[in-house]
Amino acid sequence: MMQQLAPKADAAHEIPVLRLSDVTKTFPGVRALSGVSLELYPGQVTALIGENGAGKSTIVKVLTGIYRADEGRIEVDGTPVHFATADDATAAGITAIHQETVLFDELSVAENIFIGHAPRGRFGLIDKGAMNRRAAEILDRIDANLDPTTPLKDLGIANKHLVAIARALSVDARVVVMDEPTAALSQKEIEELYDLVDRLKAEGRAILFISHKFDEIFRIADRYAVFRDGEHVGAGLMADVTEGDLVQLMVGRAVDQIFPDRDHQAGDEVLRITGFAHPTEFDGIDLSLRAGEILGFYGLVGAGRSELMQAIFGITRPSAGTLTIDGETRTIRSPADAIANGIVYVPEDRGQQGAILGLPIFQNVTLPSLGQTSRSGFLKLAREFDLARGYTERLDLRAAALDQDVGNLSGGNQQKVVIAKWLATKPKVIILDEPTKGIDIGSKAAVHAFMAELAAEGLAVIMVSSEIPEILGMSDRVVVMREGLIAAELAGEDLTPETLVRHAAGIGEAP
Repeated sequence: MMQQLAPKADAAHEIPVLRLSDVTKTFPGVRALSGVSLELYPGQVTALIGENGAGKSTIVKVLTGIYRADEGRIEVDGTPVHFATADDATAAGITAIHQETVLFDELSVAENIFIGHAPRGRFGLIDKGAMNRRAAEILDRIDANLDPTTPLKDLGIANKHLVAIARALSVDARVVVMDEPTAALSQKEIEELYDLVDRLKAEGRAILFISHKFDEIFRIADRYAVFRDGEHVGAGLMADVTEGDLVQLMVGRAVDQIFPDRDHQAGDEVLRITGFAHPTEFDGIDLSLRAGEILGFYGLVGAGRSELMQAIFGITRPSAGTLTIDGETRTIRSPADAIANGIVYVPEDRGQQGAILGLPIFQNVTLPSLGQTSRSGFLKLAREFDLARGYTERLDLRAAALDQDVGNLSGGNQQKVVIAKWLATKPKVIILDEPTKGIDIGSKAAVHAFMAELAAEGLAVIMVSSEIPEILGMSDRVVVMREGLIAAELAGEDLTPETLVRHAAGIGEAP
């Protein structure tokens, strides 16, 4: 691992506005942060860099008061502070502007800027005139040509970001967190945001800038901090590092040797997609998938991977392109069409989209396969139990009984139920979107072993994952997506952590 780089002498005596030391945060079965540190300096941008799942979102929620750290210390101007709520963090001058701005469409620009702390007049009533005047002053400071009385719903995404920034300035924020702020902006709007960041720096505000785009990190940041697997692995001045240094910090680990051996030949082509496009999510997607193959999909936030999978499964409709199954062109208008054609999809959000948490295990498993468990329109309870038992036993489901509520299972066992549900339909293609996200290491190993078993039996598997070891350890080939396009298709010796990150982030080859 590369050593932490020391700052230059002219920066060595600067005092950080905000310092987090030895911060730990644990959720059931997952340690999201393990003794991490972070320092933010006045008038400087610190880029927070790391893979998906590195702990970036968790640290932001800790420093904005959404989460309370289990251990560690937070200091503002050298004084220890404790954030029991988000209001405590706001009162300390810390605010966040998220990738998806949390605003209210039915309220005006001014009301969104001052929500929760609007100026008040006599009898404690909101003084709308004062609120509009103060909103206009803040908007003018950031060169936002917006009428404070305009309903937010009439604004575009870029102007909504300006409103979110104005709201941050309305509480005199000393620390501004920008979480993927350019993800939905045009190039012109991005340049305008850069100018705004430069003005915030000139005012002496400390900025934490979270981005996967290396070009903008090197354009806008003064410092960097790198997280990996919930740990702080490097920090320093941007002037002292190269793209290659940061890539090494992000992925500098060996692939865990816990993945099953897979020594087999793929069979005939099962699925082919040609010219798949969507007006806002992806374009020009061509891919093929063979029986017995695991095709990995890697990319950063907003790359379009899940959106493509949802189009293949019929949740959304592509605007162009063709899909063939076993060489025959098929039209997929809905998930029912996809299932009928042998395509199933295990979504990333198993709680909201994959399982029905109020139903027992056996009903979750048999729900898409009622034709197998009914006769003359009547469900046969014994058949449901037999079908559910067969697939849950193959997946080594840990539950007291098949009539146990799925909502009472661990995350790993919920995932097994969702996979069992779709396997019971006897598909040709199974799409697994982040199949081991948020589950413990033992359940991960079980899911990986079962994936390998399915592929060995001839099932065609698409696996979307943000975990580089999982992508490298399980995939025969990997498609890398960036900004809705296929950036690369990698296999064999070309498939390394560095090539994945470089293609996903749009970084040129190392000299």
